Amino acid sequence: MGTPPLGDLRARQFSEWYQEVIKLAELAEHSVTRGCMVMKPWGYGIWEMVQARLDGLLKASGHENAYFPLLIPLSLLEKEAEHVDGFAKECAVVTHSRLEAHGDGGSLRPSSPLAEPYIIRPTSEAVIGATYSKWVNSYRDLPILVNQWANVFRWEMRTRLFVRTAEFLWQEGHTVHSTAAEAEAETFLIHDMYKKFICEDLCLPVVVGEKTPDERFPGAVATYTLEGLMQDGKALQLGTSHFLGQNFAKAYDIKFQNEQGVEEYGWTTSWGVSTRLIGGLIMSLGDDYGMVLPPAIAPKQVMVVPMIRDRSAAAAVLTYAEQVQQAIAGQSWRGQPLRVGLDRRSHHDKKGGAHRRWAQIKRGVPLVVEIGPQECAAQTVSYYHRLNMPQPVRGVSLTEFCQNVSQWLHQMQEQLVKTSQRRLQTHTHTFGDLSEFRRHFKENHQSGFVRMPWCKAAIGHPVLAELKVTPRVIAGPVAPHAADVVSEELHNKSCAFTGHPAEAMVTFARAY
Repeated sequence: MGTPPLGDLRARQFSEWYQEVIKLAELAEHSVTRGCMVMKPWGYGIWEMVQARLDGLLKASGHENAYFPLLIPLSLLEKEAEHVDGFAKECAVVTHSRLEAHGDGGSLRPSSPLAEPYIIRPTSEAVIGATYSKWVNSYRDLPILVNQWANVFRWEMRTRLFVRTAEFLWQEGHTVHSTAAEAEAETFLIHDMYKKFICEDLCLPVVVGEKTPDERFPGAVATYTLEGLMQDGKALQLGTSHFLGQNFAKAYDIKFQNEQGVEEYGWTTSWGVSTRLIGGLIMSLGDDYGMVLPPAIAPKQVMVVPMIRDRSAAAAVLTYAEQVQQAIAGQSWRGQPLRVGLDRRSHHDKKGGAHRRWAQIKRGVPLVVEIGPQECAAQTVSYYHRLNMPQPVRGVSLTEFCQNVSQWLHQMQEQLVKTSQRRLQTHTHTFGDLSEFRRHFKENHQSGFVRMPWCKAAIGHPVLAELKVTPRVIAGPVAPHAADVVSEELHNKSCAFTGHPAEAMVTFARAY
């Protein structure tokens, strides 16, 4: 196969490598709309796999899907002061209701100013809270467990495809409960669901726990996060789950009559993951050949590529390729039929089958099968295993391939999980004083995660801004297995930043 198409770019210029992977894998491109992206079919196909898996998990746990308006009246957003303040600088505002012709050149300009501006949703707590105030009257109406698949818009000055664009796709759950305990249990339920999905299906290494007060969602009582570790040593927030207490219920008048006939405010939560997960997949799993996709989330787990050089052999090769596709598609993995594609473009592409084979490898397809005249005559297949590049395996009987394909996909999924876990362990460090902390982030480009004893008085410490480091997560109740370890670590320890008694172990990192 020769030299990897990206060479050593990943080691030299990680940001440039990231953009090249997106281009080579045909995932997305910048839009004519500033700050936005166009998701190409393969990129959107990955998002559809994320949707399908998470949607199934949410519905199995009792949640239902609904849809709420894109435009939010400004007065509605203003009702929760901390919330609107947190998003004010990112809001896009609609101020007019129509356009009118201007001059003779066919130009248009806004006309008919609105009596009240609308905000294109940066998130939906406001409009959903106002709706829930009409839905909730009695304890019998609770809990409300609703999820929305939607787009949101937040102005971004510096964009990065999938990681930070003005418009992006996500799911946002919004629930109402009769007690604080039920709402907190919901927050942890979703957080654990995200963790299982991200770790086991997406094969991404994460640390989990509560955000520090300065990093939590605007208006929330507590925010729980999943922080992924990218190959360049930076953190990427992959999902959050928020316990909102009664803050939004009071702002939007979500009240119910309890079993004793007393009126009280509901307890709410919100939670979500977005197309940022695809950015995490690229930066965590990608290699010098391009995208690497876990079989669990690949739109096509196997792609059959006809290799036709002699037109006289085209009909026979294509017929056999179709038979191969059908035979492989008859196999299953994780209780589902395999997703198998046939790249018919090879027959007509002037660049030939080799170009199309490379294209599928760059897109991260787990197994790429070659079918040429030789395979057709011998009733065999040749294939590329995405984690064992660059050498192909040739001359495997179709029967043998079909017997083993599910096992190979399983092994690939497990290998990606183990590799990610090892990288997380290798690049997680624990220090006890500020000098070690400072030296580590100054001397190490691949800085990874650093755990330090911490107290609330350390919020806003100047060394964090100096090093461009932020607190990512507190070890806490969403990681009960770590509680005893953390307690022992904190015994007689002082905060590394202030010298005050330590209140928690906090994980720090440079982040996207």
